[in-house]
Amino acid sequence: MSRAFILLLDSFGLGALPDADKYGDAGANTFGHIAQWAAKEGKPMSLPNLERLGLAAAAHKASGEWAAGFTQREGFTGAWGVAREQSTGKDTQSGHWEIAGVPVLFDWGYFPKTVPSFPKELTDKLQELTGVPGWLGNCHASGTTIIDELGDEHVASGKPILYTSADSVLQIAAHEESFGLDRLYEVCEAAYELVKPYNIGRVIARPFLGANGKYKRTSNRHDYAVPPTSPTLLDHVKNEGGEVIALGKISDIFAAQGVTQLIKGPDNMALFDRLVEVADTAPAKSLSFVNFVDFDMHFGHRRDVAGYSNALHELDARLPEFMAKLKDGDLVVITADHGCDPTAPGSDHTREHIPMIFFGPNVAPQELPTASTFSDIGATLAKHLGVKPLSNGTALL
Repeated sequence: MSRAFILLLDSFGLGALPDADKYGDAGANTFGHIAQWAAKEGKPMSLPNLERLGLAAAAHKASGEWAAGFTQREGFTGAWGVAREQSTGKDTQSGHWEIAGVPVLFDWGYFPKTVPSFPKELTDKLQELTGVPGWLGNCHASGTTIIDELGDEHVASGKPILYTSADSVLQIAAHEESFGLDRLYEVCEAAYELVKPYNIGRVIARPFLGANGKYKRTSNRHDYAVPPTSPTLLDHVKNEGGEVIALGKISDIFAAQGVTQLIKGPDNMALFDRLVEVADTAPAKSLSFVNFVDFDMHFGHRRDVAGYSNALHELDARLPEFMAKLKDGDLVVITADHGCDPTAPGSDHTREHIPMIFFGPNVAPQELPTASTFSDIGATLAKHLGVKPLSNGTALL
């Protein structure tokens, strides 16, 4: 029985890539700087399950430094290593697609860090098509911050909140009750068609609830994404009769291509609950792919070092629960899609190495060579599942 699981810790980078300076990210190190901060606070990190698998050793391989507070130097139980990005970017889609065997070798379109960020002809046409009374924001922003700042005005005026980021993305936030969830989706569907000439990767609906300056985004987010440019690991598994179970935002990122089952969850721990359930029920020749988005959305972009550290501790503490569900022939990889160093200035992603930590009942502990592309992860899983090899990447096990 062969099954595969991808546990993607969104934004959990292990140190700057050799070309990080071209992206303004020289010296970035998401994991290393969180550990350094925790040690200085007198509360050194303790991630015994991840450390035992080889996390700190992988981070040392990426950055040349041992993360503060991590002392294990041998006796690791996983096959550990790091991967470098081949794609020309540091965004969500590029990272996920490359893991699944499709690097993004073209340049996405991005909206400038000006105010307004979006071309007038785009916003005017979108207003004409949707009948909204106008727009708020129209700038680069952290989603949680801009909702706090403009939520009251949005509810009072009915104007959606329009913003972007370092990703190739147009995001529209609106109140689920006063504006309407279905109406927000309709606006985003119209926007998706209008941004195609700008080569934008995603339009994201960002619904929220609350009142009087106290707002919280809901789990009804929906991404309208450009589909991958060629078949991915997900397609290969599905096309050969396997089950592809997408947890969290995975289905959105791949525009639902190759997905046979979609499972949502409001936060990391809810998604971990669903992952444990899936580990019980997923059939042979299945791929289960989960994105733990809180690391990026709530802590990386918001530069919340303490929150990021706490979330890592929560996940580490629950790993044994998942591991106990694994069956003979299962292969798991813990990885990421990019970095988002919470100690760096601004709120953008950072171009970093990502972890490749493979484990399972039949995985021999070993150090893996540094992968020149994230696609080595997908190639390894394709080989394990016995499906058609990917067009990019080399199997590592």
